[in-house]
Amino acid sequence: MSEAVRYVQRDQPPGVPPLELTGERTLPDVPEENYWFRRHLVVYQWIARRVAGLRVVDMACGEGYGSDVLAAAGAARVVGVDANPEAHEHARLRYVRPNLRFERDLVETFAEPCDAVVFLQTIEHVRNPDEVLEHFKSLVGPDGFVYVTTPNVLTLAPEGAERSGNPWHVKEYRPDEFRALCEAHFSSVELLGLFHARKLRLHELAIRHAGWDAIHARLRITKPFYDRFIPAISVRDFALREGPLDRALDVLAVLRP
Repeated sequence: MSEAVRYVQRDQPPGVPPLELTGERTLPDVPEENYWFRRHLVVYQWIARRVAGLRVVDMACGEGYGSDVLAAAGAARVVGVDANPEAHEHARLRYVRPNLRFERDLVETFAEPCDAVVFLQTIEHVRNPDEVLEHFKSLVGPDGFVYVTTPNVLTLAPEGAERSGNPWHVKEYRPDEFRALCEAHFSSVELLGLFHARKLRLHELAIRHAGWDAIHARLRITKPFYDRFIPAISVRDFALREGPLDRALDVLAVLRP
């Protein structure tokens, strides 16, 4: 019986311990994970353009790349918060900026006041989403922002299934369920959807209308094709926009108290 394939970050700076891909969080520097990494990164970059000069807390920051993006874009101060000791140590050593620091803590208990809270692709992991959102609202005060994303179960799960098979997810949301959760805690709720664009959109259409899944399997080119295709995906292959959300990959909530 063959051992499971392990994916570990490549080419880390000297003294920075690489992280192993577990499925709980996404990582840069793992070519096989590039699709998911870019899918997360494009949202961090969108938020980064809106938090210049602000005090930002990046909750459940994981490896730390998103906190670094926010700090590099001109946030006054960024605190990346994560409870995992390996992720915290990696982030602390890898991403060093005067306006960036990392704290090992739980999202429920870290309580430093700020202007914006960022909480991406994590609310589906928590058992107490109402408590978490109330906590975030208390941190940003009456004039702050909270940015939350979650995968759309309508596109994440197999067709007809109630949820995906991700063992780390406690609750997966339909867009209307996610809106209702947010509106229970915030007076202003704006939802945007993340969609495939450019070559990912073409790939999606090829699967849906041209039977590409069957074609590459029949031609026995599946692995060579995806070994090249996945590492070539960029943030430009995703689009964040308003509109009907049932086909969105992820849903971004921009929340104000």
